[in-house]
Amino acid sequence: MSKNREYKSDVFSMLLENKKYALEVYNALNDSNYQDPEEVKMIKLEKGVSLSIRNDASFVIDMNISFFEHQSTYNPNMPLRSMIYYVNALEDWIQENEIDIFSRKKIRISTPHFVVFYNGAEKRPEYEEMNLSQLFANTVEKPDIEVRCKVYNINPNNNQELKKKSEVLHGYTFFVEKVRYYKNRGIPLDDSVDRAIADCIGNHILEDFFLSRKDEVKKMTHLDYTWEKREKMIRKEEYEQGGQDRDKKLISKWMQKGRTVAEIAEMLEESEEYVKSLM
Repeated sequence: MSKNREYKSDVFSMLLENKKYALEVYNALNDSNYQDPEEVKMIKLEKGVSLSIRNDASFVIDMNISFFEHQSTYNPNMPLRSMIYYVNALEDWIQENEIDIFSRKKIRISTPHFVVFYNGAEKRPEYEEMNLSQLFANTVEKPDIEVRCKVYNINPNNNQELKKKSEVLHGYTFFVEKVRYYKNRGIPLDDSVDRAIADCIGNHILEDFFLSRKDEVKKMTHLDYTWEKREKMIRKEEYEQGGQDRDKKLISKWMQKGRTVAEIAEMLEESEEYVKSLM
């Protein structure tokens, strides 16, 4: 990643930096029973399209390359991002191993798997799939290329069986919910994080992780909430802008029909000043 890009990790990525934790999540998702964390080869994604936050983890095991990403805000563009992650990882692998892609010999590449763990406040299904073809400007019956992202909602009461099989997913959900619990009661964010970490340690939930990386967790959680707040502001501005664009079209239409400012304001249920500002 270029030096002029703002970069941060997040708590979820910090967990999956640990090969043992990454392997545990992989086993939970695939009903597999790999035991040796050293079988996992971690991959650092340095070319992701997310410029101000990198909250993904990827690793290779048994010629399967898994891309895990956590979302606290819903993002329909994950298939596009996932495709870019995979292509960048392939490009690095080809260069590192000096692979000749023009050779007549068939090149075996790792099978990709794209998984998103969602725990945002917006209500989403327990499980859903996002396809790259859903983003195409022109709909085609048989797309020449497809990317499928599996999205697991790990909020409380969702995917309980999956979380039972993974201490990491269960523990991460517990931590996030504790932070939200204290914040919703008016407790400052830093204090809320301190209390959530203490609850995790007191209940022996990812105890070693929170004991050894407490300061990093506090910093990353603060940045996460700053990012989430910014995203909400952007969505609010987009919603308001969309409403104004709609009103401008209506005002133009009604003006052409000879309606007065007062009549238009009444039909929009807005003030005359609002109508004049859009005119």
